Formats: sequence, C-alpha cells, structure tokens
Amino acid sequence: MSLLNFMSEVGVPIFGAVVMAFFIFLSMKYIFDSVIGQIKSTENIIKMLETRASVMNNDILRIDLLVSSALELTPPIDRVARAENFVEDGKIDARRD
Repeated sequence: MSLLNFMSEVGVPIFGAVVMAFFIFLSMKYIFDSVIGQIKSTENIIKMLETRASVMNNDILRIDLLVSSALELTPPIDRVARAENFVEDGKIDARRD
C-alpha cells in the first residue's frame, strides 16, 4: 500500500498524526537507549565500589591483626569470625591473610 493511497483513505490529519507519532516514537527510543546506557555504566561503577569496599574491609582486618600481633595484644577473634569470605566471579579472594 503506498503512502498516497493510505493518505487518501484515512485523510490528511490522521496521516499527519501517524507520521508525528512515528517520529515521537523514534525520539523516545533514542532517549531511552541513551538513559539505559548511562544506567548500565552507573551500575558497573557501583559494583566496582562494592568490590573495593569489601577488599578494604579485608585489608583493614588484616592490618588490625598484624598490629595486634606486633603489640602482643589479643586479636579481636569475634571480628575475625564475623568477617565473611569475599567472593568475586565465583572465586574466594586470595588476598586475605
């Protein structure tokens, strides 16, 4: 069906409304695609920050144990027991001492 045949059947105002709706659809699709891309990049940044926080927690715990050992104090066993294994990509963090 050609565009002129469609325009003659439904009328110029309806044809114009269909064309405008198509351009609005394209504009909204472009906007949503860019927003989704920004959300995905923000999500990746948040995941990296969570990873860093978990690694820092493990490093602080290790430093605390080293200082306790150097000063011949009792290490905080309850805090060591509460520390969870840091798992990233299915592997336990090997940097824990």
